[in-house]
Parts: sequence; C-alpha cells; structure tokens
Amino acid sequence: MSNEESKDVKGTCFVVMVFGKKSDFETGRTLDLDKSYRSMIKPAVEAAGLKCIRADEIVHSGLIDVPMYEQLLNADVVIADLSTSNKNAFYELGIRHALRPFTTVVISEDGVKTFPFDINHVVVRQYHHLGDAIDYDEAMRFQRQLTEAVTEVFNKEPRQKDSPVYTFLNNLNPPAIAAAVQEAIQNAVGAGGHSSEADNKISDEQNKASGQEDEGITQNHSLLMQQVEDAQLDGNFLKAKSLLEVIRQMMKMQCPMKPEDPYIIQRLALATYKSEFPTEKDALLEARDLLAALKPQTSNDTETLGLWGAVHKRLWNAAHDPAHLDEAVRAYARGFYLRNDYYNGINFAYLLNERAVSAQDAAESIADFIQARRVRKEVISICEDWLKNNPAPDAEKADARAVRHYQENRYWVLATMAEAWLGLGDEAKSNQITEDANKQVPAKWMADTAREQIERLKPLLRNSPLANIKTDK
Repeated sequence: MSNEESKDVKGTCFVVMVFGKKSDFETGRTLDLDKSYRSMIKPAVEAAGLKCIRADEIVHSGLIDVPMYEQLLNADVVIADLSTSNKNAFYELGIRHALRPFTTVVISEDGVKTFPFDINHVVVRQYHHLGDAIDYDEAMRFQRQLTEAVTEVFNKEPRQKDSPVYTFLNNLNPPAIAAAVQEAIQNAVGAGGHSSEADNKISDEQNKASGQEDEGITQNHSLLMQQVEDAQLDGNFLKAKSLLEVIRQMMKMQCPMKPEDPYIIQRLALATYKSEFPTEKDALLEARDLLAALKPQTSNDTETLGLWGAVHKRLWNAAHDPAHLDEAVRAYARGFYLRNDYYNGINFAYLLNERAVSAQDAAESIADFIQARRVRKEVISICEDWLKNNPAPDAEKADARAVRHYQENRYWVLATMAEAWLGLGDEAKSNQITEDANKQVPAKWMADTAREQIERLKPLLRNSPLANIKTDK
C-alpha cells in the first residue's frame, strides 16, 4: 500500500495463517500459503480500504506474542486461513472468537473437506489452491469475494455476531479495548523479551555476520523471505543461505522457547546443499544435519522427505555408498506415495534404476527396474493432469512473479515428462518434449540440472537387467 493510499486507511485487518509451504496431512499435498496471502488475501483487504498485517510483517522487539495478541484483540477485522488445519491458526482463531463477538472472517482452501465440530458453526469461505500456485482467474474470483466479505463485516451496523462464543453465551461481555488491557498483555508475556536497545544491537551483529549490512536488512521477516526468493531465482544460493541463517537466528532470539519452524529449516537445507560451499560434500553433510532435526525417517512431511531424498541422492552420486542410495529411495518412495507428485516420483524412479544396476541379486535388480517403469507411467499421468489443469496466466494482467512461477513449474513438469518417456524407452518423444521445454526455460541452471539427470539415466537404461531374460517365441 502506497503512502498516498495509507492516508485513507479505514482500519486494520490482521491475518491469521501459517507462512510458506506447509503439508496438508489430510490430503498429502504441500501448499505454498504465501501465494494465498500475496495473490488473494492482502490485495482483497487493501481493496476494502484496510491495512493488512500478517505476523511476519510486524517489526517488533521482544516476543512476537505481544503484538500478536494485541492484533487479535484490537484489529478491526481478523481473517483466519485454516488451510492445512494448522494448530496455531485454530488456536489464534479461538482467541479472536473469545475476545471479539464480530468482524472475524474464516477462509480455507477447498482441499479441506471436513472441519472440527466447533468450526461447523462458522461460515468458511473457500478457494482452490493448486499447491505451488493459484490460478489467476481463481485468485481474481476469491479476491472479489473476500473484499466483499471484509467490507460487509467492517461497515455493517449493527454488527452481526460471527463468534460462536458470543452467539451461544448471550450475556457475555467482551473485554474492553483499552490501554489497560494492552498493558496487562504486555506485562503477562513481555517479561522474557529483549529490550529495544538490546534487539537493535543483536540485529546489527547478525547483519555483520552475514555480510548483509550494506543491504539494509531489517527485522521484517516477510521482506527477508522475499530477498531469499529473489536470490534463489538468480541462482545465488550462498546469498539465500546467508539470509536464511539470519532469519533463523532472529526467530530463535525472539522466541527462544518455541520449536524451530520446519519451513525455515527446509529452505535453509535446500540453499545449503545448492550452495556447494565450502565444498559440495561439506554442504551436503551440513544440509543432512539440518534436516535430521525434522526426523525424516518417520516424518510424513513430503517437503522434508523430498529434501532428505535429494541430499542422500547427491551423497550417493559423490561416494557410491549403498546406505545413501537406500535412504534416498525410501525418502522419495514415501514422499511419492503420500503426495502423488511428479518430483518425488521421477526421482524415485531414477534411483530405482541406480539400485537395479548396482544390485547383486538378479531378482532384486529386475524388481527395481520394473517398478521404475510403473512409477514413470504414473508420473506421466500426473504431469499431463497438471498441464491440463494449469493454464498459463495472462501476462498482461497477472503479477510478474506469478507468471515467472508458472513458467518455472511448467518447465519442471515438461522436463519430468521428458525423463519419464526416456525411462520408458521412447527417446524420440523425450527429445521433443525437452526441445519444447527449453524454448522457455526460466533459468540456465534449471536446464543444466535436467540435462545432467538425463545423461546419468541413459547408461542405467543401457544396462537393463531385462536384457538377459529369455522369452519364448
């Protein structure tokens, strides 16, 4: 929102939701909820004339709990996005319903088919999420719907109760919204916070340690994450790693007793092994140690499993230790069967071919080779569905980042199909799809990565264990 627009702001809207990519364990999908916020929620709120605030956009010193509780109490409107059934989001919605009888809007992506009993009393407005992105037309539709909802609850007189607490307990009086209440909240939860002076000193030290002091890093989590995304798009993974380390340290100091955010660990692990600093092996081992904190052997988080598989796949390529190969196969297999996605699937198939070639037992070798073919057929079907259900956004209407994100996803879908067809023996079709994909490749490193995997796959296919099987004519 520009300075000129901010002069006409009518009130504030606090958005309750999780940040970044989160797994929905009910459906097995991973959703990029930052796309929901940037593509729909924030534009809708600003169109209604309110200032939109998410917890990661609050510049503060001390514990985040203080400004969060203040927003839940004082915000003119609260939007709660319950996508992925996140526990924190449900808890914060409950606090809002206990504090205010009205002006709370509940939303969710439509993969959530059932809600807990208590939420069944509440209107939930739903939108369609594609996982990594949101269709442009759907974003525009839901923006309009959400703007209307926010405008209505903000302006309607008399206010209509939307909190089940105040609906069913008719004589309940909400707490006074006054300075005394805010002071009580601060006294209750602010004792463990850093002083503003101490926080500024810590922030300065973080900036110096990361080499980012000249870039004007602030404590604004959202802005820092945007810098991380930009660095990764440019292929500068060492810079992305440095920024993520700053974010991680900030979060630890602001909430020392709170468990670390898995999303930050995941992003840091990715940037770490991609940076190949100081050496490729050192970076891989560091990324492995980061991910170990997320318990990948038992986790159902498909993002964690995909990263764990990627690290051990690269460790296998570097050292050819069968333990790394088996660990990578297990991770990609679990990720694929939980999520039914092309990324885990194509890597699962590739590593099955790796294991088939190195297996000492002929039966095991044949079993892995056949399973790789079956997985690739499923992967092709998944990719074809993605292309059919994800039309290109209108470049003249859509945000430039949305267009870039679509191009990246489309490239990886096509590159995956090219590899899958090669694995099934149709090299001509593979070459044609590769040629089509490379016409609009968003970044050179993406084409290099896809080509390297194809070149590694070819000799594995030439050593097919099926060649030694005699068939009756």
